[in-house]
Amino acid sequence: MEFLTNEKLTIVGAAGMIGSNMAQTALMMRLTPHLCLYDPYAPALEGVAEELRHCAFKGVDITFTSDVKEALTGASYIVSSGGAARKAGMTREDLLKGNAEIAARFGKDIRSYCPDVKHVVVVFNPADITGLIVLLYSGLKPSQVSTLAALDSTYGGHGEQMAVFASTTKVKGTPLAELIGTEKLPAEDWEKIRQQVVQGGKHIIDLRGRSSFQSPAYLSIEMIAAAMGGNPFTWPAGVYLSDGKFNHILMAMETILDRSGVHYNPVYGTPEEDKELERSYKHLCDLRDEVISMGIIPPVSEWNKLNKNIE
Repeated sequence: MEFLTNEKLTIVGAAGMIGSNMAQTALMMRLTPHLCLYDPYAPALEGVAEELRHCAFKGVDITFTSDVKEALTGASYIVSSGGAARKAGMTREDLLKGNAEIAARFGKDIRSYCPDVKHVVVVFNPADITGLIVLLYSGLKPSQVSTLAALDSTYGGHGEQMAVFASTTKVKGTPLAELIGTEKLPAEDWEKIRQQVVQGGKHIIDLRGRSSFQSPAYLSIEMIAAAMGGNPFTWPAGVYLSDGKFNHILMAMETILDRSGVHYNPVYGTPEEDKELERSYKHLCDLRDEVISMGIIPPVSEWNKLNKNIE
């Protein structure tokens, strides 16, 4: 079976559970024969590489390094889970300062070592903010950086402030909103479903004692595969917005990710859904402004000086 591309794919954070699953998924999907694994924690990184070699994937060149320059140089595609993991009792926002600093360093490293990278998928939390920081410091175009959201009809922040839209979803051709409050979907059942979506990550942590790793690993590789020219990724993804209503933020919208990058369409819901999305946007703006106050990123008015592709 041929590979989707012959270009270099680098997995950042490859020693972790998400990163190692990303690497295996990329090899199973035959994305590229040139896979580079990067992680500062060298012993575990070598262990991941050895395990993958024991899988005996045909025709692949698996390299690993704890030198970020070596890892990023020549990379056409990057997927990064290289932040601290979310633990029991933590929200995605609890990771803000440490992972924001990691994102800033990562963006600067991209600018230094692989400015010609074609697409970067950012996974580590809070992904909307870390993705924004990577975009700013990397100097890349907004279409070249996307973040994991991938929850059907869930927009805004990838956290417990996400906006769940029923009006944009269909069940066997019938709008979901028309089913809510009927015998097929009583209102209380819909509310349980909505809460399961919002609390999905927390529920997995409660059950497994650690943050999810299988779903983010698989979906992020589906995203980078789309950027490589595979099947377009049509689930919601995090994308940079600056269109008047939602400005200077990166958050989940209706998107298409393909070889040309990530692009979005406006989302139109019911008045209550629109208010929910606006609340989620406000929450992300507060997190963004907190990162600005920390000195990790400059004020919005100076973003164009940092990255000429940002308006």
